[in-house]
Amino acid sequence: MSKKEVGASSLSIDFKRIARDFKGLDPNDPGVWPLAPRVAILVFLLVAVVAAAWWFDWQDQVDLLAQREAEELKLREEWKTKKHQAINLDEYRQQLAEIDRQFGALLRQLPNRTEMESLLSEINQAGLGRGLQFDLFKPGGDAVKDFYAEMPITVTILGTYHDLGSFASDISKMPRIVTLNNIALDSAKDGIIKLNGTATTYRYLDEEEVAKNRQAAKKGK
Repeated sequence: MSKKEVGASSLSIDFKRIARDFKGLDPNDPGVWPLAPRVAILVFLLVAVVAAAWWFDWQDQVDLLAQREAEELKLREEWKTKKHQAINLDEYRQQLAEIDRQFGALLRQLPNRTEMESLLSEINQAGLGRGLQFDLFKPGGDAVKDFYAEMPITVTILGTYHDLGSFASDISKMPRIVTLNNIALDSAKDGIIKLNGTATTYRYLDEEEVAKNRQAAKKGK
């Protein structure tokens, strides 16, 4: 017999003998069982313990670990963002100061409640200064917003096309904000044009009006 045949015979497994070992086992006395059944039972118990541990404990710990890892990544990103903000804090302060300055400049273009009458007079004088005739100049009720109010003025103006265009240009150059909306032009006699539209101006609300506006919003909610 060659060395290969001897090695193969020594490594072969006697499955019939193992099958015989599993027959006639006494469940009340496993200590006398053959080696193969005892090893099989030990492997089965080991697998059962590991599976039970995974099902009742380790799975939750793995899920918790994954959750903590996700939280760690989130905290790292927040830390990077705050670090970037801290590095650029002076630049942000400068931007905020510039925004406040621009907002203040815009706010100064809005008249307060006591200045509205003079603004309406300025709009009327701008039209008369261009030789226009006001057939209708009717201020409407305020439409209150967060910190300002819109006042629509329904106007009907008669004049030449050139004078109406100059009036619109004068309105756009006023220090206060006035817009012309819903414009409709109709031809009249002798080259005169009738302009129907709405001149909308804006004013900022005083502290008392802002407080009333907030209280009304809260009641509405």
